[in-house]
Amino acid sequence: MNTEKRQLRRNTEKGKLAGVCAGLADYLNVEAWIVRVVFFTGFIFSSGFFFILYVAGWLILDKAPSPALQTHHVNVKSGVYQAGEPPHRAFRELNQELTELERQLQSMEKYVTSNQYNLHREFNNL
Repeated sequence: MNTEKRQLRRNTEKGKLAGVCAGLADYLNVEAWIVRVVFFTGFIFSSGFFFILYVAGWLILDKAPSPALQTHHVNVKSGVYQAGEPPHRAFRELNQELTELERQLQSMEKYVTSNQYNLHREFNNL
């Protein structure tokens, strides 16, 4: 059971301008374009109130930490309106990842079974 606390932060990696809408979309677990449409509509019809909210969010909200060594997590959507990747794209990305891992494993196996590895091991044992 995942009891991780959600925090409202700006997501500058998925964001277009400052990441406020993308961060809000992550927090609400909806797609970012929905939040952008709501903000844009509010910006047009509220005579600048949503612009002030956006700038305040830009100044107040912390930037989300960038995933440096994050394990791969694919969130597959079952409906078009849900956040996540379509199954065919998720399958393609996972297949590419597994192909790259297999290539790296073959490279390591090739080195370990080579004469060069045995020679390096003998020198290290001296």
